[in-house]
Amino acid sequence: MTRIIDFYFFALKVAIALLLAGMVVLVFGNVVLRYAFNQGITVSEELSRIFFVWLTFLGAVVAMREHGHLGVDTLIKRLPPTAAKVAVLLGHALMLYATWLMISGSWAQTMINLHVGAPATGLSMGFFYGAGLAFGIPAFLILLADALAIATGRIDVTTAELVRESEDELALEDLPEPVLGPVSVKR
Repeated sequence: MTRIIDFYFFALKVAIALLLAGMVVLVFGNVVLRYAFNQGITVSEELSRIFFVWLTFLGAVVAMREHGHLGVDTLIKRLPPTAAKVAVLLGHALMLYATWLMISGSWAQTMINLHVGAPATGLSMGFFYGAGLAFGIPAFLILLADALAIATGRIDVTTAELVRESEDELALEDLPEPVLGPVSVKR
């Protein structure tokens, strides 16, 4: 099961990279065509917007799995273990509710706009609103799994890193550890 989940998130990362590449090609190609040939790609702006929406929502799912969203856990770290666990579970319950609202709203908008075509491309606007479902369903499952792991004690909230305090911490993690030892000075 873990291999299937890992492959799913690898496929999401590939899709994100392809969407970003598609946006670059469409926007840059449109700029070159407009300035050099006085032409343009009619669907460029609309497709780029759709790609950006999908890229954003899929990226949010990947960040959710990697606990890469920014947050402040100063209060949680200062609470006693039981109170910290209750606070984190309450926070997860609120996030599950908000994600459920996202899923139900996206589903309703997708069904309403299924037969509505986008102005330039003619693509179904249900595809546009479906990005909310592509985020909501995996995010709900990730939050639910994390909440169950916290409730059963598999994740200790006093030591676990559930959010990132800043993006600087993430950048520092990627740096190699300094090597300590004798320093040689060339003369």
